[in-house]
Amino acid sequence: MEKKNSITTLIFDFGGVIINLDLPQCIENLKRLGVNNIESYLSNFGQKDFFLKFENGEIGTVEFRNKIRKLSSSVLSDAEIDAAWCSFLCDIPAERLVLLKKLQLKYRLLLLSNSNPLHIDVSVPKALEGTGIRFQDFFDKCYFSYEMKLTKPNTAIFEALLADAGVVAGECLFLDDGPKNIETAKALGFQTHFVTQGENLDFLLNL
Repeated sequence: MEKKNSITTLIFDFGGVIINLDLPQCIENLKRLGVNNIESYLSNFGQKDFFLKFENGEIGTVEFRNKIRKLSSSVLSDAEIDAAWCSFLCDIPAERLVLLKKLQLKYRLLLLSNSNPLHIDVSVPKALEGTGIRFQDFFDKCYFSYEMKLTKPNTAIFEALLADAGVVAGECLFLDDGPKNIETAKALGFQTHFVTQGENLDFLLNL
């Protein structure tokens, strides 16, 4: 781990960095609903077609569900679609939440995520069910692609965050599990760390 300098702000990706992902389970659940050829739309590091439009805020939840229905050979309820789609996101490890609380004492914490309303409004509360914790309480601000109508790795989403947060790229450490996202951030002057699956991020306490 290279030494990071002059860091005032940590910017976290969400899926694969804070919350665990299970794309194979999501794909299997959608297939059980009769949604065929789903692999051509989904990957861990990017979505295509209407899935991308959902993340980009170009379509809402109602239209997203109707698009799923058009791909399916079955008659699907909203609840069935939501459950299958939201199985993409799993648990938030308790140790990751403890780490975020400690980091709040040292840094400004921001979240920058390609996401969609169902994952944020359904999956996240489910992951924190029974804890009495609100996920937003861990961050000074959360930046979601569907609200910004911008997605990573486009430079515009990083520039919008910098302008809104009033921070300088060189004072920010950006953590993401997407190589293209890291590449864009680095080109814009961010300090970066590529997060591998299951990586211990306690090193952030000792930068």
